[in-house]
Amino acid sequence: MKIVVLDGYTLNPGDLSWEGIKQFGDVLVYDRTGSKTEEIVKNIGDAEIVFTNKTPLPKDVLKQVSQLKYIGVLATGYNVVDVNTAKEMGITVANVPTYGTQAVAQFTMALLLELCHNVGGHATAVNKGEWTKSKDFCFWNTPLIELDGKTLGIIGFGKIGQATAKIAEAFGLNIVAYNRSKKAALETETCRYVSFDKLLKSADIISLHCPETDATKGIINKLNIDKMKDGVMIINTSRGGLIVEDHLKDALNSGKVYGAAVDVVSTEPIKADNPLLNAKNCIITPHIAWASKASRSRLMQTTVGNLKAYLEGNPVNVVNS
Repeated sequence: MKIVVLDGYTLNPGDLSWEGIKQFGDVLVYDRTGSKTEEIVKNIGDAEIVFTNKTPLPKDVLKQVSQLKYIGVLATGYNVVDVNTAKEMGITVANVPTYGTQAVAQFTMALLLELCHNVGGHATAVNKGEWTKSKDFCFWNTPLIELDGKTLGIIGFGKIGQATAKIAEAFGLNIVAYNRSKKAALETETCRYVSFDKLLKSADIISLHCPETDATKGIINKLNIDKMKDGVMIINTSRGGLIVEDHLKDALNSGKVYGAAVDVVSTEPIKADNPLLNAKNCIITPHIAWASKASRSRLMQTTVGNLKAYLEGNPVNVVNS
């Protein structure tokens, strides 16, 4: 059985092993595959099983690799695959849910704490000699913000949103959450569901943990930013398309939004003309919230388990059944 990994480097830059997959057949791993149809089709070749992270598998690719039987997505989001065409062709598509829950929740709080304390900036200032020159025993060059008693609004209260809330409550934050469905058991004295508009109006910090859909695309826009508190902070570790970046840039530069921290942007890798690169008090990290070794190890283990289950005739984590 021929197995191809189209873009394996991000999952495994060398610190993990492909042996779990190799037990099922002959495996060819490409570090990267471009987005052109010809290259994707060429790299898939006559493989029956393909794994992809971000390499697109649209209809025009799938129709040229009719021998394909199984697509494993090396991520939770599977929008890179035309799942409807795959279903029509009898191709099973499976993803890897929940592997990065704790990693992303932890990273969300790291971004928030950096907005509140500018740890990196202050450490750099010390190394540049600014503390040495100070007339006082301490100095700070940005506001230092205490979280206790503030309100964190979480848009998207699935596993990652819930994990973020649990950590945030330890910092004394009150949680308001907006989600399409509600689980009453998750509500406590310091965590409650609210309407979307109430979240926008009441939150001191807003953190995005929802998927990008037709309903959520551009959800952080001028209209909704205007409803927020002056000086709000915005964090995005979900999908770049949730934010209208020009609108957020304007809000940051005007001071309406005190600060933003985003691990994702509309086009990745980030383009040189991305508006957020010219925004005040905006932290941008390169889509790494998910990428701890522990998280990637879980992703690899689930990927192997998904393939094993499929080959045994009991597929799991199927997204196009």
